[in-house]
Amino acid sequence: MCTFALLAIFAAQASAKEITVRGILGRTVEAGGWVILTNKGAEKTKYLLLNPQRFRNESWFRVGAEVEASGEVKPDAITIYQEGVPFEARVIEPVGAQGGATSTGGRPTHVVVSGTALVQAAPDTAILLISVLTQHKNALEAQTENATRSTEVIRAVKTAAGPGAEVKTSGYSLTPQRVYKENQPATITGYEARNTVMVTMSDLGRVGAVIDAASQSGANNVDGVSFTLRKDRPARNEALSEATRDAISKAQILAQALGGRLGRVVEVQEGGTTPRPIYGFTRDAAGMVAQSTPIEAGTLDIRSQVQLTAEVDLAR
Repeated sequence: MCTFALLAIFAAQASAKEITVRGILGRTVEAGGWVILTNKGAEKTKYLLLNPQRFRNESWFRVGAEVEASGEVKPDAITIYQEGVPFEARVIEPVGAQGGATSTGGRPTHVVVSGTALVQAAPDTAILLISVLTQHKNALEAQTENATRSTEVIRAVKTAAGPGAEVKTSGYSLTPQRVYKENQPATITGYEARNTVMVTMSDLGRVGAVIDAASQSGANNVDGVSFTLRKDRPARNEALSEATRDAISKAQILAQALGGRLGRVVEVQEGGTTPRPIYGFTRDAAGMVAQSTPIEAGTLDIRSQVQLTAEVDLAR
């Protein structure tokens, strides 16, 4: 819940007198802030609400609503913009058509529901992680061999992936290999160099060929294949719409069960729309065979959630 950003520094409590103000609700220049704008003859006074979060979920709490509030003026409160007289409301009630405050019994019941949706879409992008791993007793030899083999792998991968593919280094390491013996310092027996490249491509039909080309040119580890959706806006919008319809349907069912009818929607919050990528496998050179590697992209699951607050007008 968004609260008005203020730094309230209260001095020693002085005897305060409760007052009642009547006016129109309005927003402040600070996000989340609310004021009551009164009109006494030619004078207009703004009362800055220090505790608007207490009343925000009321159906009548909106810009332009006429209200009557009782509470205390807090002259020692310091806010960022000082927009109006600081006022802490004990009670706020809407003013009815006849000029009096409406009773709480006339307010509609609120229901809060969650709507969910799952939309499936075909991925349009594949991401591969391909590594070249070399080991030697000498660090320079491990590094030099790795550089030679990595150059060949990158060249072969770019050719197999086709135009438009992006090939870039995602990680490089040169680490000593140690042997540990009890009560003795570790002994370095060799060095391991690892160069990992990331391949991002939109031609999903070439994924298997890229894996084959990488292994044939010197790569000895495929760390994984994942499929995702770059142009996901249409699928996200569809999932969000379905989640909203699901929430409204649930609210209507609740209203009918309560013996009333669904009124206006008070608040809607998006819980998020998340595409779940499809992950592939991890293989080393020993697991690769001479035949072509088959890869099927499948479909992506895109989930969306919406929380909705609505009024229910109960039958009397």
